Amino acid sequence: MITLQQMKELENNCGISKITLMENAGRGIYTSIKEKFPDLKDKRILIVAYHGNNSGDGFVSARLLCEEAETDILFIGDEDKFKEEAKTNFKRIENSERIQTLIDPEQIDFDDYDIIIDAMLGTGSSGELKEPIRSTVDLINDSKAFKIAVDIPTGLDPETGEIKEKAVNADLIVTFHDIKPGLEQFKDKVVIVDIGISK
Repeated sequence: MITLQQMKELENNCGISKITLMENAGRGIYTSIKEKFPDLKDKRILIVAYHGNNSGDGFVSARLLCEEAETDILFIGDEDKFKEEAKTNFKRIENSERIQTLIDPEQIDFDDYDIIIDAMLGTGSSGELKEPIRSTVDLINDSKAFKIAVDIPTGLDPETGEIKEKAVNADLIVTFHDIKPGLEQFKDKVVIVDIGISK
């Protein structure tokens, strides 16, 4: 198990660029999905993203997944608030003919999708959920889709595992390098992905 502070220090001092770590994380999400669903050709995938670096991991996975499955992105963040790495990966898929970008959760039937990836809030999040994230969590949870959380389910405190109000009820949690303290209670659902950081 690794604390968030230790994880941050490892990321900052590992000698690997953040853009490479993000690429490795996104590839790890893709690989974890392929292990669960070896044949993706008839699947519809929705990646729900905000503007933090958690979204960047989702954008990388979208670039890989769209080669095999119908892949849409629901972007409910603010492009002007992207960090550099997330912005770079958003630009890489922005004009892809294989990926449709949607911006209004109310216009989507979440039951149309087989897999929904929660790439909204990562380990840097805390406190109450704000709109439109709050209502989007409900829409995801109410859907029949298989739900995958990137690093930490949105709404879950990464340090304590506390859910203040609501959180994405993930069927699978793809976390990076090592399990975070808040995920201990969900360890049966957690897959740990190696993103290249030494132990």
